[in-house]
Amino acid sequence: MLTAFTAGLLLITISELGDKTFFIAVILSMRHSRRLVLSAVIAALASMTLLSVLMGQAISFLPKHYIHWAEIALFLGFGLKLIYDASQMPSQSQGTVIKEAAEAVDQIPQSGNRLTKLLARYPQIGIWLQAFSMTFLAEWGDRTQISTIALASSYNVIGVTTGAILGHGICSVIAVIGGKLVAGRISERTITFVGGILFLIFGVVAGIEGV
Repeated sequence: MLTAFTAGLLLITISELGDKTFFIAVILSMRHSRRLVLSAVIAALASMTLLSVLMGQAISFLPKHYIHWAEIALFLGFGLKLIYDASQMPSQSQGTVIKEAAEAVDQIPQSGNRLTKLLARYPQIGIWLQAFSMTFLAEWGDRTQISTIALASSYNVIGVTTGAILGHGICSVIAVIGGKLVAGRISERTITFVGGILFLIFGVVAGIEGV
């Protein structure tokens, strides 16, 4: 269980720092109540984690041999891709991710339908739902979701779940509380490279454990 917890915590924390969902939380917390945004972001990421764990458990019923090799290929593939991506980035660059996050926030419709008008009457509910839905959708299909699925199919479920949720929570607090300060100091290249190394390590460990 401790191994699963550590794997989930490290993988999620390193991968989420400087990710699109991280900067969505940064931007929203600069525009709205930090407590409101933080609760919505953590709720969305926790929901995605639970969903990913359930998907991982469903996959675990497949033949263990196939799961093992798929897990190794997934971690090694992600690791090599992240290292390659890092090598193509300028030494100081997080502009692309920030731009994508800002565009996602600005695409929220401002008027028109009944739901929008209803939420205009209850702005706090509207802000919470906006932060929740944007975070949830941005996380869908992301490498952290796929990694959580892979971990949950092979490791202790409780350990992976608690580790991943804690990792998401740590990143969310950093984004919401000190996001504006931290964002200017995060090197997307460094974070991506470290994430790639971490994925390679998990791939190697998975391969060794299967021997």
